[in-house]
Amino acid sequence: MIDPRIYLASRSPRRRELLAQIGVRFDLLLFRLPPRDDAEVSEDWLPGETPEAYVQRVARAKAEFGADLITRRAIVARPVLAADTTLDLDGEIIGKPRDETDAIAILTRLSGRSHRVLTAIAMARGDRIEHRLSVSMVRFRPVGADEIRRYVQSGEPMDKAGAYGIQGRAALFIEEIHGSHSGIVGLPLCETALLLREFGYPL
Repeated sequence: MIDPRIYLASRSPRRRELLAQIGVRFDLLLFRLPPRDDAEVSEDWLPGETPEAYVQRVARAKAEFGADLITRRAIVARPVLAADTTLDLDGEIIGKPRDETDAIAILTRLSGRSHRVLTAIAMARGDRIEHRLSVSMVRFRPVGADEIRRYVQSGEPMDKAGAYGIQGRAALFIEEIHGSHSGIVGLPLCETALLLREFGYPL
């Protein structure tokens, strides 16, 4: 029997760990440039676009671009899994911080408030593409300026949407969640399993 595998089109170590957690075998399919530098995978927020539409568009674009790369590189054809995570604070998309000053500003806005975390996943093989959306609510307790500064200095927020990682030190800030913990980390495992089954991956 051929060992079932997929491609994961993501640089995120958290997504790799979550896939491994549920026993999915995968190879990384990395774009030549970070996704935001590929015209086909624009992460720019379009005028009038809702956070739901934005995150699903980006995840689908990554999966479609990955499937196209397989054809162009003439490598073994397998399903491509891609994902995108963003925060929605009062209808505004909050992505990864530009620098430490931006990270402090984002975390200061999140302090003592609730926000939504949206993670879209998409799977493509050939011309077929399917996607799912996970939406969770996260509430921060009031977080002091010194706590925020120390957290930012740890470096943890810099590559994460919303400038925090629930699976890391920022767990200290989180008072309440409703939804998918793995979705907040960056790959909702329930939705991922259902999508994998649709493409014939045995779980």
